[in-house]
Amino acid sequence: MAESTVSSTDSPAQLAADLRVRAARALRGRSLWSAEPVIAADVEVGRLAGHTPADAEGFAGRLASALPGEPFEGATWADAILHAAVALQRMAGSPVSSGRVVQTGNEPPLLLMRYDEEALGVEAVYEAEALVRACLRGDDPRTERAVDALRKIYVEARPGPTTMVLIEAARRRGIPVRRIPGDHVVQLGLGRNLRRLDSTMTDFTSVISTDITSDKARTKRLLDRVGLAVPKGGVAETLEDALDEADRLGFPVLIKPLDANDGRGISGPLNSMDEVRAAWPAAVAEHPTVIVERFVAGRDHRVTVVNGRVVAVSERVPAHVVGDGTRTIRQLAEEINRDPKRDVTHPAHTLVPVPLDDASEQFLARTGLTLDSVPAAGETVYLRVTANISTGGTSIDRTDEIHPRNVALCEFAVASVGLDIAGVDVLTTDIGVPFDENGAAIIEVNASPGIRMHTDPDVGTPRDVAGAVIDMLYPPESEWEIPIIAITGTNGKTTTTRLIAHLFRHAGDVVGFTTTDGVYFQEHLLMEGDLTGPFAASMVLSDPRVEVAVLETARGGILKSGLGYDACDVGVVMNVSPDHLGMRGIDTVEQLAEVKGLIPATVKPGGHAVLNADDLLVLAMRDRTAGEIVLFSLLGEAGNPHVAEHLAAGGTAVTVEEDEGGRETIVIRVGAERVNVAWSDDVPLTLGGAARFQVQNVMAAVAAAHAQGLGIDEIRDGLATFLPSGATTPGRMNVLRTARGRIIVDYAHNPAAVQALAELARGMKARRSIGVVTMPGDRRDEDLRELGRAAAGFDYVIAKEHPDYLRGREPGGVARLIGEGVEAGGRTPDEWETVLSEPEAVDRALELMQDGDLVLIVADDTAGVLAQLQPHVVAG
Repeated sequence: MAESTVSSTDSPAQLAADLRVRAARALRGRSLWSAEPVIAADVEVGRLAGHTPADAEGFAGRLASALPGEPFEGATWADAILHAAVALQRMAGSPVSSGRVVQTGNEPPLLLMRYDEEALGVEAVYEAEALVRACLRGDDPRTERAVDALRKIYVEARPGPTTMVLIEAARRRGIPVRRIPGDHVVQLGLGRNLRRLDSTMTDFTSVISTDITSDKARTKRLLDRVGLAVPKGGVAETLEDALDEADRLGFPVLIKPLDANDGRGISGPLNSMDEVRAAWPAAVAEHPTVIVERFVAGRDHRVTVVNGRVVAVSERVPAHVVGDGTRTIRQLAEEINRDPKRDVTHPAHTLVPVPLDDASEQFLARTGLTLDSVPAAGETVYLRVTANISTGGTSIDRTDEIHPRNVALCEFAVASVGLDIAGVDVLTTDIGVPFDENGAAIIEVNASPGIRMHTDPDVGTPRDVAGAVIDMLYPPESEWEIPIIAITGTNGKTTTTRLIAHLFRHAGDVVGFTTTDGVYFQEHLLMEGDLTGPFAASMVLSDPRVEVAVLETARGGILKSGLGYDACDVGVVMNVSPDHLGMRGIDTVEQLAEVKGLIPATVKPGGHAVLNADDLLVLAMRDRTAGEIVLFSLLGEAGNPHVAEHLAAGGTAVTVEEDEGGRETIVIRVGAERVNVAWSDDVPLTLGGAARFQVQNVMAAVAAAHAQGLGIDEIRDGLATFLPSGATTPGRMNVLRTARGRIIVDYAHNPAAVQALAELARGMKARRSIGVVTMPGDRRDEDLRELGRAAAGFDYVIAKEHPDYLRGREPGGVARLIGEGVEAGGRTPDEWETVLSEPEAVDRALELMQDGDLVLIVADDTAGVLAQLQPHVVAG
């Protein structure tokens, strides 16, 4: 509720427990409130509504102490939680800096906050709630504990530096990036044009090649067979085997695990059997099989190859300090680690801390040093034998220095193992000298190499390795998206969605679509349910088989979770009429139009907004879109001045016109030009033209398909083959023939939809129409009565209920209010009745039905109603 409507004699501190955050969630796509992803949360204040933060003695000071350097200037409790959540995210290392609070009707204030990582953002809101309550009570807010916990969440949730560089490179090119929280795999692009990557491992990466390179001995054998220089050596399963191999090779030797990452378990040069014995435990701890090979002297270089081409070369320098004659090794390292580039919680970090661990102590001990030793001024002291960036190393760019013959040899090495992206580790005294002239050797070929040493070298020119990877995944002129057609409105959107999907499928495209019935691939139901939100959209857009996505987008999903996509190619708005009012802060039809208007607002430049010109609320949405406007109208140029004006300006519209024989025709107009698509009474969905709302649905589908490039013949053929049935449009205008007359089953759960059915009944000229109607119980009383008034257009009305949709009302309450509306609409008490059970209401309609009657059933359990009617259906 609003913060100014409740008063209390208690002090704010005594009411702190009333301050609660509910349902913190991520709106991952565009939403009604933000074009960018945000965390949304409802903030309930209870009895604190009678107070503001300024009323709470000492609160502002305690909040300032808990969040130093973060002055609070908000006026409400929701502002205080938002302020704390943003501050906590920043203190945890995230670059988040903004948010706002919105009030929606009588709903609790809605907190909206931008986020860098979803898991961090959600948890920051809950930690902020606890911190604000503690400051309100005068308790210890435990800020440090909260920040520590959030920092851990941030580090675990955030992709590694290599993945982040690739994500940023993709976004710079406008490629959609989709991430699943808790999963390191990133999706680039959509549908059939999607690519997946995990660091520099992509969906082009060969499993066989990765398997080869994960076995260092196997890799060496392969490279040796093709004539590339590798260190001589063998493998050992036991210490005794290792000692024998070292004796055979002669000292110095090096030992390393058969498969390990980040330099773990690799020894330095070993010059005696005792040194081999000492190094053995660290190697075997990483892998039971250990490589023993002849030690090769030289500087460590990483040559990165992408798509068969060397794109960057770095010399890697092991973690080290340079003495000043005064400070200890530990102190020198701690000074280096204060560099923000080594702060792993910082979003722009490119290095990791210099390690001050047992491995460093053991390495120093080989030369008689400890972390507390003081090196001489200018003396370089290494803390690791390996030069991995992941263990505190640094890099020097050598891309311009590598000899052309060495470039060819590294590319040959990667081609030999078959990797799309690889890091070749080379030991050489000078990368500018051919390998065969200075005793250089290829030590390893690595799958999924890190690239931060190239993109952010300590010394030298940054190299755009990420760009090379994106070029490999998406060569010039390639596509990374698929057409997205989004449909919204109060009535008709499910049928229109299904029809659009059918038109593209009939034309040969592979289609994924979402409706209130479920998620579909082609004609196959993948998941059943009311799936019109971002989860369902993600299912379609993450399917690599899909060539066209057709997405029904309902108000509930928009308000709760935002959209499941950043932009659409075609946005269709069918109509806006009162439905679901009084829910989630939407109290007026104008507010509902604001929600629906998000779809045309999301149309990309060059796309098309398909709008119902006969609905003024929809027509007004033309001012919210960057796309080209396509209108559809039953009234046409003659009956709608807005259509006439649009056509006069050369715009496109789909209308109905009479041909020379007086027959109604669906027409595409572009300025003065016209193309006849089909006679409306020839389109099966329109029931011979009698279902005017279906004619409107057909026009919207024609407009969308034409805007997206479907040909007229393809549209015409698709319309002719889309038959209204339980298979193609379950619960939407399913026409059944019985021995006594026709029965229509439809999901008309609002007054406008029921009114359209009543108009259809009059147009079909039945002897008598019997309407079986209902509405979910969470609608307002006036909405239930209004549905009854619309149902009064039938000759006889049966008001029913479904126990799953009472939603807080007592049994009989829904039917009673509908009945009041039926009588207010002009029906007498003997022209309507209540039958609460849906199956019993259907049986009652069949009992009342006489020859020539038309029964129209608003179904809750569509499948159950169709099954119940099946024994009465006759062919014809």
